[in-house]
Amino acid sequence: MQSSGETVAAAQAGGLAVHMLLSGPAGGLAGARYVARLAGREQLLSFDMGGTSTDVALIDGEIRLTTEGHIGRYPVGVPMVDMHTIGAGGGSIARMDAGGLLQVGPESAGADPGPACYGRGGRAPTVTDANLVLGRLRADAFLGGAMTLDEGAARSAVGALGGELGLSPEAAAEGIIRVANEHMSRALRVISVQRGVDPRAMTLVSFGGAGGLHVCALAEALGMSKAMAPVHAGVLSALGMLVAPPGRQVSRTRNALLAALPREELDQAFGELEAQGVTALAREGVDTGKIAAARSLDLRYQGQSYTLNLPWRGPRENAEVFHTVHQRHYGHRLDVPVELVNLRVALRASPPALSLSRVPESASAGEPGAPPVRGHVHGLGEVPVWCREDLPAGRTLKGPALITETVATTYLAPGWHCRVDPYGNLLLERQTLSSVSG
Repeated sequence: MQSSGETVAAAQAGGLAVHMLLSGPAGGLAGARYVARLAGREQLLSFDMGGTSTDVALIDGEIRLTTEGHIGRYPVGVPMVDMHTIGAGGGSIARMDAGGLLQVGPESAGADPGPACYGRGGRAPTVTDANLVLGRLRADAFLGGAMTLDEGAARSAVGALGGELGLSPEAAAEGIIRVANEHMSRALRVISVQRGVDPRAMTLVSFGGAGGLHVCALAEALGMSKAMAPVHAGVLSALGMLVAPPGRQVSRTRNALLAALPREELDQAFGELEAQGVTALAREGVDTGKIAAARSLDLRYQGQSYTLNLPWRGPRENAEVFHTVHQRHYGHRLDVPVELVNLRVALRASPPALSLSRVPESASAGEPGAPPVRGHVHGLGEVPVWCREDLPAGRTLKGPALITETVATTYLAPGWHCRVDPYGNLLLERQTLSSVSG
């Protein structure tokens, strides 16, 4: 899996190691786009919450790429998925700082020893421990019941922090969740609102092992009314790697004023790049007749450092479009020559023929009868607990409720309801005043 969202043959991967730095997160975005398209959703905010970090991205039909990404403090100039990452996950450690304020992350308990509730010697309170104390995680349903969480250890760890803050274990747990949610909602605003995108008409797709526990709160924080908890959410990155197409991102640097370059010269350079990518894909056994190629240019005003990537149209046409796009992005345009920096070609073959199994349909549409079990959630009392594998297509559930599965848990908050689609995805929707009156 490459950082740009396409796959490469293992035999060639050794020579392309720099292209696989974000392979896991890229797989998550490929999986999110795939399952969302099955549900007819194209405009997405993705939210991947794992154990140590949270990755957020914006998908408007296609996955956005950037050549200005970073790994830690190191810039990476190859194409990779455009996402924002913060140190907030299920294992993020909560603590009181020197000023007496509650802080969550970026330090993490990791997988070993992990949260206190894992029973592996961890003593620091984490986001996972807080969810367990609040009853949003079921101690007996973790990993499908294969692992039992230690609720006493979680309560002890969170309670110790609560003692420092002068709070009960439950109040401290609520504070941990609120602080973690604020970190993650801020990250979602960075990738959407701060780029001039209104998230309210989009669907928030949550995945990763912890994503479903926070999806409703984050959607509400951004004014969103639609969300999605995909099937296989805890391992969606793996699914994305299976459905991602083979592809290549090839480029060539050419520093020159755009107006001084003949179209024929650029067309020839693009042709050479395409041939390079097609040859590489052919070595994987890809049918060259089914490879799509997209040409683009990295452009900037002469003297600038940062570039804008635009689809190739022609030297004169691209210069005109650059001025317009620069104005839209930065609020101004300059009477300065436009300079070419890089030529790029993105090549993509047909994706693998893989399809998700459909779940059985409900014999009677609408809400189910009595839940198999009920669980106590702090502040809400007894709520229904549903096993996701037993929910048929077409079934609708009302919050508050817990929906457990082998690789994740979804907390359906009050005011939300969800419907199971034909593939087992949970389509969440928030009840608004207009829907109530209607």
